[in-house]
Amino acid sequence: MKASLVLKLGQQLSMTPQLQQAIRLLQLSSLDLQTEIQQALESNPMLELEDASNSIEIKDNTNKAELDRQDENPWSEQIPENLPIDTAWEDIYQTSASNLPVASEDWDYGATTAAIPDLYDHLLWQLNLAPMTDIDRLIATTLIDALDADGYLREPLEDICASFAPELGIELDEVQVVLHRIQHFEPTGVAARNLSECLLLQLNQLPEDTAYLAQAKKLCTQFLDQLGGKDFSLVLRRLKINMDELSAITRLIKTLDPKPGASIGGEEATYIIPDIIVRKEKSRWLVELNPEVMPKLNINSYYQSFIQRADQSDDNLYMRNQLQEAKWFIKSLQSRSETLLKVATTILNVQKGFFEEGPEAMKPLVLAEVAEQLGMHESTISRATTQKYMHTPRGIFELKYFFSSHVNTAEGGEFSSTAIRALIRKLVEKEDPKKPLSDSKIVDLLEEQGIQVARRTIAKYRESLGILSSSERKQRL
Repeated sequence: MKASLVLKLGQQLSMTPQLQQAIRLLQLSSLDLQTEIQQALESNPMLELEDASNSIEIKDNTNKAELDRQDENPWSEQIPENLPIDTAWEDIYQTSASNLPVASEDWDYGATTAAIPDLYDHLLWQLNLAPMTDIDRLIATTLIDALDADGYLREPLEDICASFAPELGIELDEVQVVLHRIQHFEPTGVAARNLSECLLLQLNQLPEDTAYLAQAKKLCTQFLDQLGGKDFSLVLRRLKINMDELSAITRLIKTLDPKPGASIGGEEATYIIPDIIVRKEKSRWLVELNPEVMPKLNINSYYQSFIQRADQSDDNLYMRNQLQEAKWFIKSLQSRSETLLKVATTILNVQKGFFEEGPEAMKPLVLAEVAEQLGMHESTISRATTQKYMHTPRGIFELKYFFSSHVNTAEGGEFSSTAIRALIRKLVEKEDPKKPLSDSKIVDLLEEQGIQVARRTIAKYRESLGILSSSERKQRL
């Protein structure tokens, strides 16, 4: 091998820090983007919001005679009742009030910032209001602590009784009495040991004149397993009722909550902030960015004026670097907005039938088609549609909702899978409850509209919509 020098020409794509920043900002959701913008404002003195002042103004409108008078008697000025403060309300209390109208009187600060109590805290709050002895309160706290997230007491009372110190002398009867008191707490049905007891606790709270109340109690006490096993003939014979009465009793039981504890607390709701707003003005559909998501940033002219070209000091170099980063950050935000607007406009042009008629008019669309129309890479379209939401007159949808595969029609055309799901839901909603539509029947109804879909495809779409099979829908009447 002999070492030699070779000159070669070539091209390669390098990921510059600016390009990496633009890609990262594009794939961020609206909430993550707001956090990113806030961090940039805090770390870079060159960045500021558009409504912030661009320079520090020094005004001197004080009358010279007034100054002389104050110098003569510096204590003549009275102290005001309300002294000025050096912090704002938003600096201490982080709220979302900035998104509400200024004149709104319906906004409740406590409702939006208070922590959501869980089932344990909710029951302890009721326990503190109930008159009890110290021993009973200890038993009640132990029972509440033993409840699961659904509000059931899964541990045997004997084990709970044995967990107390022997010197306390707590007996099983005392634990049962305290348990019955807790079972009268809210939510109704809490602290039940099984599903039958949970339903009975809720039935006991209904008015005595409720129709089929006695039969519902008897069914939940003796024949709940048979009802779950769909042994209707046994239930009808034992309760001495007909099928119509059983349907009425079943409807009454369906109004009860089998998991009462799950309705208390839980995770804090996550609110969606749409990135795109689509509205119809006269006969035209318009697409625009949500101004609340993308605040306008500017370069702070006051700090920019301190930069000197010939100065090579550390402070001056720091300011120049911060200025360059601020410009690239603003440019990346503008690129993100332009990409989102282009993608949303293309979606609107393709799926105009959805906005006019509903999901049944959805057309098949894939990322590659939008990428080809916009002259972008498919990965860019994927980043621009992930966790990005569009506000429309029909609701708020993720941009990926408008993309779907297709099936062939009898005429050789294509039909969106999203539209087929909407048609399946519409057919099931209009079906005869006593004669639910089977998957084969749905296939026949869609073929009448020129849509060719296999029965297994209908079953897959139906399950994705959370719709039971025809036999289960009929038996659960």
